[in-house]
Amino acid sequence: MKKILIVFVSLLFVIACNENKTKVDESANEKLAYTSYGKKINDDNVISKELAAEKFNNLKEGDTINLKFASTINEVCKQKGCWMKLDLGNNKESMVRFKDYGFFVPLNADHKEVIVNGKAFVTEISIDELRHYAKDAGKTEEEIAAISEPEFTYAFEADGVLMKQ
Repeated sequence: MKKILIVFVSLLFVIACNENKTKVDESANEKLAYTSYGKKINDDNVISKELAAEKFNNLKEGDTINLKFASTINEVCKQKGCWMKLDLGNNKESMVRFKDYGFFVPLNADHKEVIVNGKAFVTEISIDELRHYAKDAGKTEEEIAAISEPEFTYAFEADGVLMKQ
């Protein structure tokens, strides 16, 4: 009788532990509604796209700052997913590339919400590079040929990206 009681109590203990574990796992999944690309990052200490735009505005060519900000993808490279343009509000964007060409985002990620972590800087993009990006984006030959001067841009090298599912 004692053996049966011990087995029964042990079985109840195991069941109780498994039920609690399932509840913890479910709540963790609810919090992590992101797909991760590149370095593993979290959604702590994220600034808004508007605050990121202010930080970009204060940069001079050659300056670099570490940032983690949330935004929406305006456009993704349609060839490989090797770059994306993020909305900064007020008709401004940040051109995001991925550290060491080490990861890509899905080709159909346009308009997805993301959190990016990495280095922000400002740079001038050459005509050739602008035409290359336009081709990657699927622009027409006429649109590509119309690119006639370099562009000063807000640039970002992301080491990690969280994309809202």
